[in-house]
Amino acid sequence: MQKRRSSRVVQIVKKNGRLNIVGVGKWYSFWRDPYHLLLTVPWTGFLAIVALGYMVGNALFALAYLLETNSIANARPGNFFDAFFFSIQTMASIGYGAMYPQTLYANILVAIESLLGLIGLAMGTGLAFARLSQPTARVIFSRVAVITSYNGVPTLMFRTANKRGNQILEAELRVRLAKDEVNAEGHFMRRVYDLQLIRSQNPSFALSWTAMHPIDKSSPLYGSTLETLAQEESSIIITLMGIDETVSQTIYARYIYVASDILWNMRFVDIILRSSNGDRYLDYSRFHDVIPS
Repeated sequence: MQKRRSSRVVQIVKKNGRLNIVGVGKWYSFWRDPYHLLLTVPWTGFLAIVALGYMVGNALFALAYLLETNSIANARPGNFFDAFFFSIQTMASIGYGAMYPQTLYANILVAIESLLGLIGLAMGTGLAFARLSQPTARVIFSRVAVITSYNGVPTLMFRTANKRGNQILEAELRVRLAKDEVNAEGHFMRRVYDLQLIRSQNPSFALSWTAMHPIDKSSPLYGSTLETLAQEESSIIITLMGIDETVSQTIYARYIYVASDILWNMRFVDIILRSSNGDRYLDYSRFHDVIPS
């Protein structure tokens, strides 16, 4: 039987759904996949990488211009900063006219740098547009899930809500249970089971949605307790997918409940209230609140 992992590694997955793999950098490097890096790094990191590449590129061309004396008209001989700012004017196609190439060598460098500048501008614009056009979901999930009786059957419940003012069309919730198991041969593995919901699809998800999974004899959670879920390092993995009506693109959201996030014999506080004039409204300040069932 495989030894248990160190107590310092409590969860296999994080709250955002990404795998928490120790030593992942030993077999994968983001620098070997620069396109993915530039799409996933925060905006501050993206702008820093672009600025660094811009400065380094101009510095290298400035050094190349200095290899030939007097290659740039009206520039101080051997002055790095004059060559550097001439490179910036060339790469950005500014062309003030105060400095200009006056040798064949300098004109060849200007032609190469102008071409690379156009390519860099096109790539930078494309990357920025790709980052801005990535569809995102403004969906929240209740901080906890509960197990309470519904129609006489213990039922796993959690809430989700659309924070935007638009609708998510053909929204679909998929719920899975991941837990550690040891088979009859003594081999350890991480198994994933589907949890069937009473209603897993919503044609127009605009407000709040309470997902319910009945824990009957066909449920992978049947017979589970808080202790067994914690011992098996169980996780409830939630995936929500749908079409954003504003941009007509598929969006998704993920969330994970671990054993300590599941409250037994509790239920959610009702957030659909009625005003004094009879109108119904949703009170999202009670979205995460639970009470004993």
